[in-house]
Amino acid sequence: MEPPGDGPVELELTVENVESALYQLYFDPDMEHKNVAQKWLTQAQGSAQAWQFCWALLDPDKLPEVQFFGASTLHTKISRHWSDLPADQHEGLRMQLLSHILHFSQGPKMVLTRLCVALAAMALNLIPQAWSRPVADMVRAFQPQKPDNECGSGAEATQDPHAHCLTLLELLTVLPEEFQSSRLAQARRAQLREALAGEWAVVCPMLRQLLQSQDSSNKVKEKVLRCLSSWVGLDVPLGESHELVQDCFAALSNPELFDTAVETIVNVISQPDCQRYIDALVSLMPLVLGLHDQLKTAAQDGDMETSHGICRITVAMGETHSRVLLEQVEHWQEYLALVNMILFCTGVPGHYPVSETTSSLTLTFWYTLQDDILSFEEEKQAVYLQVYRPVYFQLVDVLLHKSHYPSQDDYASWSSDDKEQFRIYRVDISDTLMYVYEMLGAELLSNLYDRLGRQLMDPQQSAVWQDTEALLFGFQSIAETIDVNYSDVIPGLIGLIPRINISNVMLADTVMYTIGSLAEWLADHPVMLGAILPMVLQGLVKPELSVSSVSTLKRICRECRHDLGPYAQDILTVSQDVLMKEIHKSSQSMWLMQALGFLLSALPIEEILARLHSLIAPHVQQLDTLAQQEPNPKNKQSIVHILGMLSSLFTTLDINRQADSLEGASSPRPTASQSTQNPVVVVLQQVFTLIQTILSKWLDDSEVVEAVCGVFDKSVRTLLHDFGPMVAQLSGMMGQIYSAFPQASALDLARQMVHIFAGEEQHIANIKSLTEVLTSATLSIFQQGPRDHPDIAESFMHLHAQILKRKPDLYLSDQSDVKALFYCGILSLKFPETPTVKAASLFFTELLPRCKDMPPLGDVLQRDGKLLIETILEAVGGGSPRSLTEHFSEVLLSLNRHCPALLSQWLKETLQTPGFPSAQVSTEQKHTFSQQLLREQTNKRRVKEIVKEFSLLCRGLQGSGY
Repeated sequence: MEPPGDGPVELELTVENVESALYQLYFDPDMEHKNVAQKWLTQAQGSAQAWQFCWALLDPDKLPEVQFFGASTLHTKISRHWSDLPADQHEGLRMQLLSHILHFSQGPKMVLTRLCVALAAMALNLIPQAWSRPVADMVRAFQPQKPDNECGSGAEATQDPHAHCLTLLELLTVLPEEFQSSRLAQARRAQLREALAGEWAVVCPMLRQLLQSQDSSNKVKEKVLRCLSSWVGLDVPLGESHELVQDCFAALSNPELFDTAVETIVNVISQPDCQRYIDALVSLMPLVLGLHDQLKTAAQDGDMETSHGICRITVAMGETHSRVLLEQVEHWQEYLALVNMILFCTGVPGHYPVSETTSSLTLTFWYTLQDDILSFEEEKQAVYLQVYRPVYFQLVDVLLHKSHYPSQDDYASWSSDDKEQFRIYRVDISDTLMYVYEMLGAELLSNLYDRLGRQLMDPQQSAVWQDTEALLFGFQSIAETIDVNYSDVIPGLIGLIPRINISNVMLADTVMYTIGSLAEWLADHPVMLGAILPMVLQGLVKPELSVSSVSTLKRICRECRHDLGPYAQDILTVSQDVLMKEIHKSSQSMWLMQALGFLLSALPIEEILARLHSLIAPHVQQLDTLAQQEPNPKNKQSIVHILGMLSSLFTTLDINRQADSLEGASSPRPTASQSTQNPVVVVLQQVFTLIQTILSKWLDDSEVVEAVCGVFDKSVRTLLHDFGPMVAQLSGMMGQIYSAFPQASALDLARQMVHIFAGEEQHIANIKSLTEVLTSATLSIFQQGPRDHPDIAESFMHLHAQILKRKPDLYLSDQSDVKALFYCGILSLKFPETPTVKAASLFFTELLPRCKDMPPLGDVLQRDGKLLIETILEAVGGGSPRSLTEHFSEVLLSLNRHCPALLSQWLKETLQTPGFPSAQVSTEQKHTFSQQLLREQTNKRRVKEIVKEFSLLCRGLQGSGY
């Protein structure tokens, strides 16, 4: 084949050229050559000549890769271009296909499978009118003459009945699979499903005969199992196939067939449809229970594959049909035995995921069983609880045992992937324990508490740290989500915790998390804080307990802040020490600052500023030193880190929120605005010059600018109107930095300021000036081409949507170029990024309602609204990803609500252009779309459906299952 370029695309469609392109695709090392060949071959497959050249490619002397392409082309033509083939050629094609399938029955396997798929696709095109009994015909075509061979009796002699039998099974396996993967209209899918299910009466006895036959090889039996799996997806009735399913259980004793048999049995009994055939289900129960001995032996021998497979079958039976089997009262003992078998699987020996992978499969079963039991009416429920509550108490013991960490040496030898899987496994166990609490209630907590007490009092028992850790883990799992405030065991637990030796890291971690889960209880019982806080502060100085100790302190500071006055000095001293020594990673330092923000918020106002200064002074000093140095990557990370810590502190330092929460007190504390300036504002004013110095050196670094904006953004969000004294200074600085180097973070901060201060007379001049500067600078970016700045486009649209919402009067200014803004909105709608399109849609949905009352907006809509419609229709018609259509539909709905006459006119004018927005839609379909759209002025969901449907039509995807 010629080297890449335009040449190959123009090559004549001959067998030789197709072969040449295939050699290039498979064997040419040059990727560019491969891509050209791929493109040309795809075009070749779509051509009319493909119906002819595919057969030549299937010649016996061709390479398997060439034959495979021939078979694939045949499948492509039959599945996608069927209507091109005249009906009088169907029978000839079918005979030719069958003949080739017989020829390739010895292989190559990939070619045979593809030909079988092609015949399956043909069958789906012809069933039921033109080919009423495809399966019976296929069986007849592949049956050998001798009656004692594997596929029974037949009329056609063959050299290798075994190969032909495997081929027939392959064909019967791919037929339902091709049905499942085909894009079909709903009515056609239902018709085909019914026709194929009717063929099961032919398939089932044949599969059973092959599975039972001693002459059948393991290969044939494996194919039978896969074939059954495939047909199960068509909802074939279990009542007619349960004997075949019973035969599958016999295959479990054959090691070569075990995995396939498991897959098949699980597929069959996982079908919810099975519940219609209760007798058949019940008849399978003894077979499942009969696997218990094999399961126990496998577990004892460490045979993970066998125990895993049997567990899958057991769980599929118990979970899919839990309610139905519970209601078979006369079989209650069998179902209880099945539940106990699943309990054995949950507690299978070994450590997950290193020496067992079975137990995790069972966890969702316990949710299902509990839900089903608790859904019965009270009297019936009581009977079931009598039977199953003891099982659930056993389950708790098993789960706690399974959550045990291995020895430290063993754990150290685990890979990081194993450790992560074990962590997730413990989270799943934690969720299960929390769920089980609903059934077992307070008795569960008492049970755990008694065991923990006995353990800590017995030196021999408490030496095994894993047992203590598991019990605390159980407590924490429940306390994390269940309200334990009224539990009578929590005071005792709080008393026991200081007795625990936290020299082991895993145990210490769980102790910390347990304390954190009890933070709300401690808020109601502050007298207990003195016993617990020292342990948390002790953990805070250990790097290995960083995450657990910091998150626990943060929870205590948030929930118990009003009672932490006596401990504030200790907390601040230890925290400042660990921050200066950089014991914690950056993210934990941020959490710690948030904790201290909560703590400071609740202190007396006169104390806050002094303590705040003392806390941040060393960091501000470090920032000052860094600001004087020449920029380098190390300095940058330190600057971003310190600014991040200040942001985190200001996120939670909110003295007004504390005043609100104390409003029940006899003398409400004054808010900052009533007395002095807010302490955060005082600090920001003091460091403002320093921040300007940093910006002057790092202006072109988005990370540093984002960190600076983050400090002010968090402060604005927390302080709200108390931030007022900073508005003038900050507005001036933001205008300067954005004009010099535009960044999305500055626009986001401006949006917050508009949101809070645009309605305040004393700040409106600054806000107006800021938005004008930002808009002017951003318009320059749009004029140069904004495609490389989707983040700026998004933030700019959000900013103006906020202005339209809070202060649309700003657009009445002579400085406001509404027309340019409108064009920016249209350009933003053309972006492929979802957030940018979403922001632009929001901008237009805020703008359109104001066009009537604001002449500048109304004028620009009158003049350029048609361009907006063209842009949206072009995007809906295929210019933008389909996932964005819902955002465009919101703009269309807003247009229809606020200017229906104009929308009607613009739709008429734009849609009358031939081929717009797509050549796939007719004039009539465009008219229907317009009429449907114009009828809907309120129903957002309906407009989305109309636009989505039109988008599919434009893309040629309507009725394709999308």
